[in-house]
Formats: sequence, C-alpha cells, structure tokens
Amino acid sequence: MTLSSKRPTYFLIVLVFAQFAGTTLWLSGNAVSTQIETELGIKLGGWLTSAVQMGFILGTLFNAIFAVPERVLSSRLFLFSAVFGALANITIAVFPLNVTLVLVSRLFTGLFLAGIYPIGMKIASDWYGKDLGRAMGYLVGALVLGKSFPYFLKGISFELPWKEFLFLISLVSLFGGILLWSLLPDKPLPAQRNQFSIKALSAIFKLPELRAAAFGYFGHMWELYTFWAFLPIIWKVYLHFHPEYSFNISIATFIIILAGFLGCWLGGLLAIKIGSGKVALFQLFTSLLCCFFLPFLLDFQLPVFSILMLIWGISVVGDSPQFSTLVSRFALPERRGSIITLVTSIGFAITIVSIQIIDFLLKYFSDDLRIFWILCLGPMVGVWVSGKRIYKE
Repeated sequence: MTLSSKRPTYFLIVLVFAQFAGTTLWLSGNAVSTQIETELGIKLGGWLTSAVQMGFILGTLFNAIFAVPERVLSSRLFLFSAVFGALANITIAVFPLNVTLVLVSRLFTGLFLAGIYPIGMKIASDWYGKDLGRAMGYLVGALVLGKSFPYFLKGISFELPWKEFLFLISLVSLFGGILLWSLLPDKPLPAQRNQFSIKALSAIFKLPELRAAAFGYFGHMWELYTFWAFLPIIWKVYLHFHPEYSFNISIATFIIILAGFLGCWLGGLLAIKIGSGKVALFQLFTSLLCCFFLPFLLDFQLPVFSILMLIWGISVVGDSPQFSTLVSRFALPERRGSIITLVTSIGFAITIVSIQIIDFLLKYFSDDLRIFWILCLGPMVGVWVSGKRIYKE
C-alpha cells in the first residue's frame, strides 16, 4: 500500500484550514495597531511585527534543541500551540494595557506559532512523498490566507472594538487546532530522535547547492515580512498623493497579501513540471522588479498602481515553498531537522533587521517610497548567490 493511499481523503483540506486558522494570530496585532497605539499614546511601529518574529525564532529553536516534534504527537502539539497562542493573543485585551504587555503578548504569540506553522509542514512531510512540493505550496498558501485574514476581518467589521476583534481571531485559531486534533491521525513517534546539532550551521555555508537554496530563502525573507508589515503605509502614502481616491486600506492590504496564495498554489503546480529552482528564481526576480518600480508608479492612476501591488503580492511569497523544498532536498539527511530549523531561524532573524530599518527610515521620510528600495537588497543577493546552482532543480 502506498503512502498516498493510507492518508484520509479529507487530509489536505483539514490541514490547510487548520494552518490558515492558526496563522491568523500572526498579524492580528498589526490589523488593530492604530487603535492600540491610540490607547497607549505611543507609536509601536515595526516592533509589533518584530516581537512576533523574535518569539517565533525562540520557539523554533526550543522545539529543535529539545526535539519536541519527536517527543510529542503532532496533532497534540498543534492543538497545544493553537490554544496557548490564542491565549497569548488576547492577553492585551484582558489585562491593563501598557507597552511591555503588548510586546510580551506578541512575543509569546510568535513563540506558540512555532508549534503551528512548522508542525503543519511536518505533518505534510510525514504523509506526502513526491507530492511534497505541491503540498508545501498549499500550506504556505494557507499561511498567506491566515496572515491576510485579520485585515479582511478588520475591513468588514467597521467599528468593532479591537479587544473583541482579538477575541474573534483567537477563536478562529482555537477552532483550527481542535479540528486538526479531532480529525487527523498521527504518524507514530520515531524510535530514534533527530538531535539538534549546531554543526549543521557549517553545512549551510559549505555545501554549494544547500548554500544557494538557503541564501535564496534569506533574500526572500529580507523582503517578505517587511512588505507585509508596511503594506498599509504604502497605501496611505498613495492616498496622500491621490486625494481623488478613497478606499478601505484594511481591505486593500488583505487583497494584496491574499494574492500570495495564488503565487504559492500556482508555483507548486508549476514546480512539478519545470522544477522548484526555476519557479523560485522567477518569482524572486519578479518581486525585485516590483520593489524597484514602486516609487516610479506612485504618480500613476489607481488601476496601474494596484496591478503592480498585486504582482508584488503574488511573487513576494510565491517563492517561499519552493525555497523550503530545495533546502529540505539539499540538506544532509542525518542533519535535515537541524538544518531546516537553522535556515528558518536565520531567515526570521533577518526579517527583524529589515523591518526595523524601514521603520526607522519612515520617521524621517514618511512620504518617500524610495526607502523601500532597501528591500531590493534581499532579492538581489538571493538571485546572485542562488543563480545557476538551483536553476536546474
């Protein structure tokens, strides 16, 4: 009996929905940042996103060092993370509001997200073999849907208070965790656990193909989360120069992030035919071009500017599942878990740097979209280092 015949027919639907539901926690704070900052009387800027990224880095390293995924059944770990991630998310709505509480709440939300996003990918890798590239496309697409959903909910909820908004997001995450735990079977835990090894770090830089895939991923990460975090700012700048237009910024942000699902889904299907390397490089180069042309299209009418933003939204994350697939493929089998964890952790650490740089520049050049050219550096390095090494993969 083949691996595919053993998995339940509803497997992918439940897994994708649970992944979507859990990752709605990721940008929930960003969606209501204006209301939170108004109550605090202080601008938090990029720290709302950076705190989540820091928590995610700590969570993934903790899970890897202590081999948590090899010690705990995946569905139980996913449910645990969804429950406590939801609780961390609503902490700021329950206790007296202050800056420290907000940042700690977001940090712990990121910490528990480390048991949702990577564990969802682990569940997929447990059940899918040659079809993993396609499955990864769907899962990263679910991540995109989850991160865009808070903006959609905020856009249609009108004057819903931010505390009730966070409770709604937490309920979505909780429901996803319970659904996965209830409906999906677990693979048996391995008899021999894969131990985390810091020596895997040297392999990332020594093995040519792995280095190419990893640096492509790093370049992609430099751009991705900063683009998502400051999407509302880009729309606000556009409206500042075009007062003749008026639209809901939350809905516009939701649409652009949501477009990334298309990039992940189509990229996964295309990778089966032409290879993950070609798909990843094409999308990385496309997002580089979109970032470069952003300031030049600021004077154009809304339809033209919106097309640029849609293409950027599709390509900025569409390469992610393919770079992840390549890293997994080129990693040493005996150190695969450690290598994937380290590449992911380095990638998310990079996002903190780019977020804080853009956040700093916005204080002095709030209406100048040329500051986003900083994001071009990531794709440029990624394309340059990856180049021929992964093109044939």
